[in-house]
Amino acid sequence: MKCYELQGPNGIDGLALVDKPVPEPGEGQVLVRLKAATLNYRDLLTVKGGYGSRQKFPLVPVSDGAGVVERVGPGVREFAAGDRVIGSFFESWLSGEPSADKMSRALGGSVDGVLTQYRIFPRHALVRTPEHLSDIEAAALPCAGVTAWSAVVKFGGIRPGQIVLTQGTGGVSLFAIQFAKMCGARVIATSSSDAKIERVKQLGADFTLNYKATPDWGKKAREWSGQGVDLVVEVGGVGTLNESIRAVRIGGTIAFIGVLAGPPPSDSRLPLMVMQQQRLQGVTVGSVEDLQAMAEATAVHKMKPVIDRTFAFDQAKQAFSHMESGTHFGKVAIAID
Repeated sequence: MKCYELQGPNGIDGLALVDKPVPEPGEGQVLVRLKAATLNYRDLLTVKGGYGSRQKFPLVPVSDGAGVVERVGPGVREFAAGDRVIGSFFESWLSGEPSADKMSRALGGSVDGVLTQYRIFPRHALVRTPEHLSDIEAAALPCAGVTAWSAVVKFGGIRPGQIVLTQGTGGVSLFAIQFAKMCGARVIATSSSDAKIERVKQLGADFTLNYKATPDWGKKAREWSGQGVDLVVEVGGVGTLNESIRAVRIGGTIAFIGVLAGPPPSDSRLPLMVMQQQRLQGVTVGSVEDLQAMAEATAVHKMKPVIDRTFAFDQAKQAFSHMESGTHFGKVAIAID
């Protein structure tokens, strides 16, 4: 089989296409023939060595993949050859609260990922692919989809009529818009591109802001919403946290996910967060149970992930470069088979 491998934090050019034998599934294991993968910003950081001591080398990168069961090992009754499946981001986090042990096996980081033609999964880490989704679409679910689900549904507890603010047009943010609308919420979406703003309107965004043209977007979002928004899906990190705090209502929540916007400003508004009893909730993907719940909701509502562009397997480096450019709208995909 062919797979991509990193020998060290050598950047996109360090991705090497190598040959390895197809592994055999053991007790309780499933051999999956990967059909598709999608990229997250975390995958780009991993290729560049941004995960430090948590990374192993050599490493097969990328966490999010979907495929078809090739064969199963002894004791596996849940799956059979031909079943379409997706793998959980954390292989050992089945349900409940996170822990160091549960989060110790993260695909494409501490263990090999899915940028390969075949991979062994433990049976408990697989979820059936929703029937209405293609393999490319299903491959968008494990990281970005579950992260947005955790932010909006699991921790945000969003209900009809509430207001969610999203940042940018990456995978997590677009999923967050879709899940918020699924819950009956109104959405404020921000972007630096007027062209992308027109596209998020088509996804259902009720109010939009160009954060370059409107640097005080948090204040504007608060004015539009009245008393402030119920939830901010914060993918920028400390660089955008001040405006998120300004946007959130008293008692509201900031789901803190990303690190995209650089260093924190000098005029921190953290004291305002205290005075308004806001909640800062860290979100790191979720469990197999969360993936299952999200997949079921996606199937009921026939919701489809937004795919920006699909690259061939031998174009994996171009896929990473395209993501690095920041011009994408939604998920960047790689067709493996």
